[in-house]
Amino acid sequence: MRTSIQAAKVGLMVAIGLVVTYGVYQYVEERATGDDGYRVYALFDDVQGLIPKSRVLIAGLAVGRIENIGLDGSQARVDISVRADVALYDDAQVAMRATSLLGESVLVIAPGGSGERVREGGRIAVAEDSGGLGGMMRNMEAISGSLRAVSAQLERSFGTDEGGARLESALRNLSESLAAVNRTIHVNEEFINSAIRNVSDTTVQAGPRIVRILENVEVATQDVRRIIANNRDGLDSALGNVDGTVDSIRRASEQLETVLSEVHQVTARTAEGEGTLGRLTSDEHLIDEIEGVVEGIDDIVGGYARLQTIVELRSEYNLLANTFKSYLTLRMQPREDRYYLIQLVDDPRGSPQISQTTVRTTPPREGEPPFYQETRITRSNNFRFSFMFAKRIHFATFRFGVLENTGGLGVDLHLFDDDLEINLDAFGIGQQSYPRLRARMAYQFVERMWVLAGVDDALNDGRDCFLGGMLRFNDEDLKALLPFMGGTLSSATSR
Repeated sequence: MRTSIQAAKVGLMVAIGLVVTYGVYQYVEERATGDDGYRVYALFDDVQGLIPKSRVLIAGLAVGRIENIGLDGSQARVDISVRADVALYDDAQVAMRATSLLGESVLVIAPGGSGERVREGGRIAVAEDSGGLGGMMRNMEAISGSLRAVSAQLERSFGTDEGGARLESALRNLSESLAAVNRTIHVNEEFINSAIRNVSDTTVQAGPRIVRILENVEVATQDVRRIIANNRDGLDSALGNVDGTVDSIRRASEQLETVLSEVHQVTARTAEGEGTLGRLTSDEHLIDEIEGVVEGIDDIVGGYARLQTIVELRSEYNLLANTFKSYLTLRMQPREDRYYLIQLVDDPRGSPQISQTTVRTTPPREGEPPFYQETRITRSNNFRFSFMFAKRIHFATFRFGVLENTGGLGVDLHLFDDDLEINLDAFGIGQQSYPRLRARMAYQFVERMWVLAGVDDALNDGRDCFLGGMLRFNDEDLKALLPFMGGTLSSATSR
């Protein structure tokens, strides 16, 4: 009889919890679908990475959200819900932006300030697309076309061993010719420097000295004649070297022309689809396979780009049990309104286990029954695990799944711009007389830092009150911590 009464109590509590949850869900759903602002829209050429319900920001502050994304001719139409107290004007602009390292894409609006206000159903005329992977693919496609043309020319010129040998010979001859020219310049460096100095002196001492210089020209000419006569053999040798250098350059130019002709032949073969490079640039099936691989990579990268990671470290002090209970929580959030929760819990009190034993005394003591029932409560499993799926609707989040090694569900209420949270969890059904009911209230007094208080196991004899604190940080905080963590690890390794 007693077991039936307890089962009825448990069933009644579960039914009441479901009715309350459904009522809160209906109320929140009605509030979430209400319209307390006005709608505008914008047209984009590419909205990859943008999803409904994403935030709309002005100066980093949320002023609305995306209601719908659809086609309008050859463009994408994005319908935006904006708060009633936010004014947009004719010169307003909207652009897509990525908000974190692995995070979501949002719309950023510059509201403008001139012209008429944008009314209900109006359009934001200036919309800037995100470069994204699509833009990169278009640039790569243009570069690929240029590479095809260049490769075609190269194959026509260098497609044979003979063409490569000719090019090598031409480059060697050209190198020898340049070396000969360099040696000639070094040999005559002193004469060139002397001529430059003479020109400089002439320009500085211009004027009356020009007449005297002209008078000495004839004398200088005679001296030059004598020098030439005395050094005719050396000048003839130098002129012979110059002639040889010119001949080498001429032969190199002829060979280079032949090599370029070979390169033209190689590039022509590539354009006709011959060889590996030719098949790569002309085989449509192979090109389609490459494009399919790139699109698959785009899908994978897009999914990771929308994923947010939130980490929580929480510790609670149980006043009656005089113990600390600690939580390590990892929240993976692929969308703004839903997330997956993975949690590791360290509870010194463990999980209560109740066992009842019927004891028979033979012979019974005087005035006592021969049978009596002994109830034992033990605790085990200090470390417990939680895995839950959560869906947020307006200011409430509904959770269900595994909660501290048992099935459970919960509701979170977010108030005052999410700075105040009220959590209600129910789990451990069937382990005690009543389900384990836990209520907690947390307040964010400094960014990322929370204080909290609440009551645990409120319906059973093991109820306890607790106080605690919590740290919560996201992708941006993790990105900022990585350089310091790397420096610490390097320092520890060097020691």
